[in-house]
Amino acid sequence: MKFLACSLVPLLFASLAHSQEAASKATCRNVPGSPGYPSAAKWDALNVTLSGRLVTVVPSAKFCTTLPGGACTDDQWESALFRSTIPGAMDLVNWEQGYDLRPPSLCLRNGTTCGQGDVPLYAVEAETVADIRAAVKFSSAHNLRVAVKSSGHDLLGRSTAPSSLLIHTHKFQNISFVGSTMTVGSGVYAKTVYEQGKANGKIAVGPAAATVCLGGGWVQGAGHSALSPALGLGADNALEFEIVVASGELLKVNQKSHPDLFYALRGGGAGSWGVIISATFHVYPTFNATSSAIVLATENNTVLASLVTLHAEHVFDWDSVNAGHYIDIIRNASTNASIFVLNTYMPNTTASQSKTLLAPFLNASLALPGVSLLSQDFTYGNINDALFQDDDSVGFNAVSGSRLIPAATYRDSPSAVGEVFKKLLESGETEILGLMVAGGSNQFLCGKVAENAHISSAVHPAWRTAKMHLLSGGTWDDSASLAEIDQIRHLFQKVHLPIIEEIAGPNAGAYSNEADVLEPNFQTTFFGPNYGKLSAIKEQV
Repeated sequence: MKFLACSLVPLLFASLAHSQEAASKATCRNVPGSPGYPSAAKWDALNVTLSGRLVTVVPSAKFCTTLPGGACTDDQWESALFRSTIPGAMDLVNWEQGYDLRPPSLCLRNGTTCGQGDVPLYAVEAETVADIRAAVKFSSAHNLRVAVKSSGHDLLGRSTAPSSLLIHTHKFQNISFVGSTMTVGSGVYAKTVYEQGKANGKIAVGPAAATVCLGGGWVQGAGHSALSPALGLGADNALEFEIVVASGELLKVNQKSHPDLFYALRGGGAGSWGVIISATFHVYPTFNATSSAIVLATENNTVLASLVTLHAEHVFDWDSVNAGHYIDIIRNASTNASIFVLNTYMPNTTASQSKTLLAPFLNASLALPGVSLLSQDFTYGNINDALFQDDDSVGFNAVSGSRLIPAATYRDSPSAVGEVFKKLLESGETEILGLMVAGGSNQFLCGKVAENAHISSAVHPAWRTAKMHLLSGGTWDDSASLAEIDQIRHLFQKVHLPIIEEIAGPNAGAYSNEADVLEPNFQTTFFGPNYGKLSAIKEQV
């Protein structure tokens, strides 16, 4: 989540800076050693203004050495809740590392040395709007890069930038429900939204995750959800924002007060426009739903391709109940066997009805040679409980890229989908593929959400025709060499994307919050036809 004065590029691209000198040239920002970089006395004066809430930032591995016993436990290291409270801790640890700095600057768990990496130098642990305004004004006055972190989950842990001033908003925890609306501070977790939503008899469109912040980068990137086929994207449900822009001014932004900026905030690129204080969303009366998990084992990639083809042939079976669903494919690198996991969310559908709807796919799957059922589970209850997660498991190294796959591909060429998955698995590096049905299509939208969805927004039009959002990527251990890491970091663009384009087409959009930071044509990939208008708004903001 970032905003830059020199271009529209969201702050997530700050991780591409290869050195302090390169960062300064690329973003027109001052870094240590620049003539305009603040002196120690100016940093001290800012700290006084902030009542002592300016802190130095270190990578998570170094922070852990300050704890009792001199280390984080495994539970702490892998907890997104724990990491969200630490300014320099990213959910995916690789975003803390300065792989491209010269020399590389790394800080690894249990390592013998620790550099600053790509972690910001200072952070404002903001508690008030005045704190954020002071931080933004200070950064503007001294031409500093700004990074914004609510929980750090919103951009897969990429809320970082070398030599930047981080504004940490995780203490903005206010949440309130009034009629059919909910207002959340930018630090409110999704788990809190579901807990409080259930208590107030409401449901908000949100992710199936614990620490994603609805009022942070999630909504600015579009905000996909298992409820999107029924209730639209998060951006469709956004009604108003409180935001501090680059001048330090606090604005209340809605369709009437600032229509252009409201358009941009609703899906126009996470963090490009300022620091969100709060966001107001339309919410709905809560309802019951059935969530299910079906886990299938496949003997090899050929069997997996047949199963994915079968899944593609059945994805429209569940449109009648506006179901959202996700699949994960986990490959065993030594045997080429894969686990296929299907998670579904069926609103206003009993467990028995859900089983009936899924039976044609499951029965056909088990009829395929080489496919076996490992487990299945169906849970009926409040939709807030279905989406609630207590924590998210993080603390590892991973990169990913994504594309939105048109519904027409699934309707007309299901076997092509299976072949693409087979090729991805055979590319040698892919360990996990995530695929989801949640395109935010207008076909089921009605009432208030339809009205909201048709308010001008910067949501990429590809969301409206997508049936799937496809993610692929790679992971690595800390023991990997820099050459091996560099190969994995370029895996999506060099290997996966040409394969995925066989079903996505050459100009498919991507979800910017879960996209590859090395996208060469991000203007088109992330924003499509909206980029020109967004650039003009950027000049104003």
